[in-house]
Amino acid sequence: MQKELFIAVILCFDTYLAAAAYCNSGIRIPAFSAGIIAFSGAAVLGISSAVSGIIGGFVPYAALHFAGTAVLVTIGVLTVLKSIFRRTVKRLSESGEMSLKIGKSPLVVKIYLDDTAADKDDSKVLSAAEACSLALAGSLDSAAIGLSCGDLAPLKASFLTFLCGAAAIFLGNISGKRISSLGLDLSWVGGLLLIIFAFIS
Repeated sequence: MQKELFIAVILCFDTYLAAAAYCNSGIRIPAFSAGIIAFSGAAVLGISSAVSGIIGGFVPYAALHFAGTAVLVTIGVLTVLKSIFRRTVKRLSESGEMSLKIGKSPLVVKIYLDDTAADKDDSKVLSAAEACSLALAGSLDSAAIGLSCGDLAPLKASFLTFLCGAAAIFLGNISGKRISSLGLDLSWVGGLLLIIFAFIS
């Protein structure tokens, strides 16, 4: 239970930050869209962890554990680097040292640079289709973590991730303006937690 809960909290940290960014930008996330986001991450984690469990039946535990640790550390490092990259791009854009044009960039790239880019029509309401785009960008971590942790209980991990995802969106909507007013990109925290988890799991 502890491992599944810790994984769920780590995965939903970025969801919380995204919801906070939406709140700060005045973009509303309806309950149905929130459900899509929470369910997508939970489903992907459950499926990928089940697949990993099957693979584990044919691969020695030591090799699987080593590979899982390496994958988790890699994801953690990439998350930290993503935070540094986004912060650098934002600082250079604000200072006028670099002109950032992402109008014709793929949507996943836009969301990578700016969480609120999923609101493509600028309606200030995240539709179901837009929620799917945001969920797709966030589900990549769920898939990687599920595949690298073969000893997770798929149903339990999915259920806890869904609950944490829903709670993350709710809390983000409540505290979004306060968190975003700090002007900090805190996504690196999730990456750091992944690195720590990789070595203690």
